[in-house]
Amino acid sequence: MRVVIAEDSLLLREGLVALLREHEVEVVAQAEDAEGLLRIVGGHKPDLAIVDVRLPPSFTDEGIRAAVEARRRHPGLGVLILSQYVEPVYTAELLAGGEGGVGYLLKERVGDIPAFLDAVRRVAAGGTALDREVVSELVGARGGGDEDPLAPLSPREREVLALMAEGRTNSAIAETLVVTPGAVEKHVSNIFAKLGLPAAEDDHRRVLAVLAFLRATGGK
Repeated sequence: MRVVIAEDSLLLREGLVALLREHEVEVVAQAEDAEGLLRIVGGHKPDLAIVDVRLPPSFTDEGIRAAVEARRRHPGLGVLILSQYVEPVYTAELLAGGEGGVGYLLKERVGDIPAFLDAVRRVAAGGTALDREVVSELVGARGGGDEDPLAPLSPREREVLALMAEGRTNSAIAETLVVTPGAVEKHVSNIFAKLGLPAAEDDHRRVLAVLAFLRATGGK
């Protein structure tokens, strides 16, 4: 796995590099601003970019915008966003913008090393890893309604889809909801059917389902 990091804080950036290298993850380049991110992604063709939302010079949304552009140029790039803030609309934009994995974690989660490394590996492999607070924000962003594409889903199916958006496997969802894996598989099949997702590899349909969830709950 080849990783690049875009983070303006030297202390955090060096800490991430040390942590990843200690766990045999190859960090091939670092940058401290959005322009640098685009340069190192183009030059090193990494599997994953770990990016801070707010980078110089204005510290508003340069990082996330550069990540969207990087995925436009390199559709298979995995992007893991680290932020101090919950800004869920950008997650939907990222997920819609390429074929690679996408993750969004609050910076404080880096302290949970096993969970952080799991998110890194999951996103690099093309999956999703969304912070629980981000998912909660998405769920609360909009209510149901006639135009809500998630309206056909039952409350339990919405719970399952929210956990899918976090990147949980069926077995992990079953453990969280205290149900059998078979029950989760049935809910997931119902979600695919109700969202009108065509038969395909389950991993692909999971990404499409999560994208539908993000668009419905985190749209502008």
